[in-house]
Amino acid sequence: MTFDWTEEEAAFRQRLQDFLAKNLPANWEDVAGHGPGSAELTEFSRRFCGQLAQDGLLTPHWPSEIGGQGLDAWHQLILAEEMWSAGEPRGAQYMNVNWIGPTLIRYGSAEQQTRYLPAIAAGNAIWCQGFSEPGSGSDLASLRTRAMPDGDVYRVTGQKIWTSYAGLAETCFLLCRTGDDRKRGISILLVPMDTPGITVRQIPSIIGEGDIHEVFFDDVVVPVSARLGEEGQAWDIIGFSLTNERLGIPRYHLARAALDRAVAILKDGGEFSSEAVRLEAANAAALCEAARLASYAIVSRRARGEPIGAESSSARFATVMAERQVAEFIVEYLPESLCDAHPYLKMHHQRGIVAGIAAGAAEIQLNIIATDVLKLPREPR
Repeated sequence: MTFDWTEEEAAFRQRLQDFLAKNLPANWEDVAGHGPGSAELTEFSRRFCGQLAQDGLLTPHWPSEIGGQGLDAWHQLILAEEMWSAGEPRGAQYMNVNWIGPTLIRYGSAEQQTRYLPAIAAGNAIWCQGFSEPGSGSDLASLRTRAMPDGDVYRVTGQKIWTSYAGLAETCFLLCRTGDDRKRGISILLVPMDTPGITVRQIPSIIGEGDIHEVFFDDVVVPVSARLGEEGQAWDIIGFSLTNERLGIPRYHLARAALDRAVAILKDGGEFSSEAVRLEAANAAALCEAARLASYAIVSRRARGEPIGAESSSARFATVMAERQVAEFIVEYLPESLCDAHPYLKMHHQRGIVAGIAAGAAEIQLNIIATDVLKLPREPR
């Protein structure tokens, strides 16, 4: 067994590193510090993703017939690792290329694919996902936003919360209830954000500008043709989407890069000699490595065409632990980072805060591991 990258994979990684060195501006870390949902990073991401697209590096993992190169899951991971190590200059568009686009390719109508895929592939589209609701966070099956059929349209009423990028998004990937069944009563609508009746309110936070919002739907009229898949098919579609999303978010790579940078700063200042700081750094590095290998095990299955189940939650939780440990290390030993002394470390800390919430709360992942991986009973016997 070998854990080495193939020559092709190593060359692909080097090509990405060369692209980043050429296309990231000198003030990139300051731009990244504004947050993925900020106007500054959104404007930059359009230019950056446009250049990625021109160089064939935005959607190389998409099927060739859709404009991609048909590269495998390992190439998708390498692309994501290098982007996240740099601080994710694709901004909100990482979501488009990793799971919204592939989901439209698999489930979208010809009309929906024609309407949405070209802009995503060109690096010129901003989406948001309407999932969480007040009182219905990671438990998606309890959502209450309702889409009532009315002839050839739906009338949507409800509220979403913690919606990333909603303030600048053009389209919402909206989960709503079209039936009473807990899971089979949920459908997906692709809703333009300028549709009358939609109100967006930014939620102030410490994780970056414009990153999270409340979104209100007040009798929003959406054509039936905007439904993705069949009525009640959302649960199956979301399972496919989230698998792609988590493959495209290797947060452990950003955490390890931030840790290495923090250690280098401490060494330069002569502050890395004590046993305590070295042990803390080693512990954080070990967690990053554990998260990386757990994620690689999932990607390996994906590359072989094998189904991915609840074990992906183990990799997800390992990444959360790594992110938290690195963030705590930086706060403990380089607290000045949070006051702009080290912009890259501040940027990591902002991203790390949401590591246990985004893409499924850590507590939910533990429940999945307990019931579906360890097969523990839901109630004491």
